Amino acid sequence: MVTQSTTKRFKHFYASDLRGIGQLATQATMSATRIAEGVHQSVWRTMGVPGGETPEKTRGLTGFVYKNIYKITELLGNGIDKALEIKQPWLESFDEGKKETLERISMLSALNGVMGDRLVEQGNQFAIPMTFYYQQEPLSLDDLHADQIPQATSKVLLMIHGLCMNDRLWRGEHNGEEVDHGQHLSSSLGYTPVYLRYNTGLHTSQNGRQLSDLLEQLVKNWPVPVEELSIIAHSMGGLVSRSAVHYGQAQEALWPNAVKKMVFLGTPHHGAPLERLGNKLGVILSKTPYTAPFNLLSNLRSSGITDLRYGYVVDEDWQGTDRFQNKPDERSGVPLPSDIDCFTIAATTASRRSLLAERLVGDGLVPLNSALGYHSVDERHLMFAETSQKVFYEMNHNQLLSDPQVTQQLEMWLR
Repeated sequence: MVTQSTTKRFKHFYASDLRGIGQLATQATMSATRIAEGVHQSVWRTMGVPGGETPEKTRGLTGFVYKNIYKITELLGNGIDKALEIKQPWLESFDEGKKETLERISMLSALNGVMGDRLVEQGNQFAIPMTFYYQQEPLSLDDLHADQIPQATSKVLLMIHGLCMNDRLWRGEHNGEEVDHGQHLSSSLGYTPVYLRYNTGLHTSQNGRQLSDLLEQLVKNWPVPVEELSIIAHSMGGLVSRSAVHYGQAQEALWPNAVKKMVFLGTPHHGAPLERLGNKLGVILSKTPYTAPFNLLSNLRSSGITDLRYGYVVDEDWQGTDRFQNKPDERSGVPLPSDIDCFTIAATTASRRSLLAERLVGDGLVPLNSALGYHSVDERHLMFAETSQKVFYEMNHNQLLSDPQVTQQLEMWLR
């Protein structure tokens, strides 16, 4: 039984993962040491001992010890990384034929959501590239042909997941029965569902620009002429899709002309309270000398997560600012595209609508008003028609992915 359990665990692990794991271990050691040194210096400061080069650094013999820890960790980390880089092709040979498991991609998706921007900056192999999938197989846009998509129709349905999630999670269960919005709409309305997988730790606008470029290739290389492109986006995916349309239209790309309908499921159009709480926690931690070093943990949040504070969609919302700074909502107003039919679905765990449900409860992650696009500032208010809004009660954020009621609503709007 022990052997069987161990074999099952290793099914999700690749030999070629060693290099990425080594890089993460080095980064974790460096971060833990910085926190330890920060706490150490905080104690010295209360005793009147001055700091080193910066307030959180120690000096003298203590500073010398910490500097050597950093140097040794960096030397060892770089040495191991170089050695594994040379062996990488050999390690990859052990992974040939291995099927990607749901557990593996779910773990990588969560890692990317939390620190995906750092993975890209450091060239870590665990950074997820933006890719379209069809029937759980990646699509090669440079060589897109009928053999890859034998049942391609002129109606494409793009499914975009949310933070820390992946394309596989569109397939869920409800009361023991499998639910997949994309597959159902394929059968009932003749769509060809394409699923996006992307690094949710990057800025929303970075993902939006990249998605716009990829959609231009997809539409141009699709096996048959695309007459209709519709988008269903869950959570953060809704912000990414709005960003993509914004940049696609600004660049006069061809693909936005094919977009007929966009449906948002639990999208935090005006942000999510949990990220604002995380930002305030960082501010609180930084106020006292003993807890200030632990603010480093708060600041590990990815760019994608901090963009959820107010629902950033374009570069101007975050460029030139400290993303961890506690500041008011100063977003640029990006309206819904006027030539695309836009629909929104919001969920609340409450049993009926009320002031408490609208402002506090929501679906557990996104408040009702944020998902519906309501805002007190006119330029930020999203003008969804009354008939283009739907609220589901006694439903949480993730249930939007697998509830048959949602499928029926999607079918009604897309029909």
